[in-house]
Amino acid sequence: MSLDLPDIGLGTSGTKGHECADAVATALDAGYRFVDTAQMYDNEPAVGAGIRLSEVDREDVLLASKILPDNLGYEDAKRTSRESLERLSVDELDLLYVHWPTGAYDPEESLRALQELQDEGVTRNVAVSNFTPELLDEAREILDSDIAAHQVECHPLLPQDELREYAAEHDHTLVGYCPLGQGEIFDTPELQTVADRHDTTPAAVCIAWAVEKEALVPIPKSATPEHIRANYEAASLDLTEEDMATIDGIEAEERLIDPDGAAWNQ
Repeated sequence: MSLDLPDIGLGTSGTKGHECADAVATALDAGYRFVDTAQMYDNEPAVGAGIRLSEVDREDVLLASKILPDNLGYEDAKRTSRESLERLSVDELDLLYVHWPTGAYDPEESLRALQELQDEGVTRNVAVSNFTPELLDEAREILDSDIAAHQVECHPLLPQDELREYAAEHDHTLVGYCPLGQGEIFDTPELQTVADRHDTTPAAVCIAWAVEKEALVPIPKSATPEHIRANYEAASLDLTEEDMATIDGIEAEERLIDPDGAAWNQ
């Protein structure tokens, strides 16, 4: 991979203030080295505070943020990305994403801004989120740099086979949000079967499944210290070929984040 991401990262959507800062610090001190935020989450100051609270040096943390769809016009993308640095109190990002190819997104202008932000040192790597293969092809033609990561919903009931294969073929990482299916998939019989084999939880199985997959890095979110640590420990759970086959044999499909304006609904 062009960017070597850790096996697991911390998602921060839905947490703010002290709760968010404490979650980030707890995660880093537990071993996480990849933290994901976004302008949309309205928590960049708290994420930055959490990094400073932890005992881990900033240079050892891979930090990602995403440009709000309404900010994807050329000038707004340039301006608000620098404002993200200020809110996070960092000199640069490791990953900067187009959050959704909606709103003010214009492939030529938005991606030109993203490319310039990399050239100017605002971010080390450029990335996209919630794209289709067709939009990925378009972005790769426009950008001078490689796409380092593509972030999408990914879990055992939405395994994103096509996008994972695309990521492996084009040497980027698929970063999976909602890797626990927001807890709504835990009663899936196959997940429970594998969990019982290992005397663990369906949540741990979901994390371990993602870690086993090529070119996929899960970013579970939690504000509870016990869950943050449990998710990190689950990345070390060894699933057998039989376990993986059991999970991959799930026929049910469920997409949890599905706005009407999403690219796959067009």
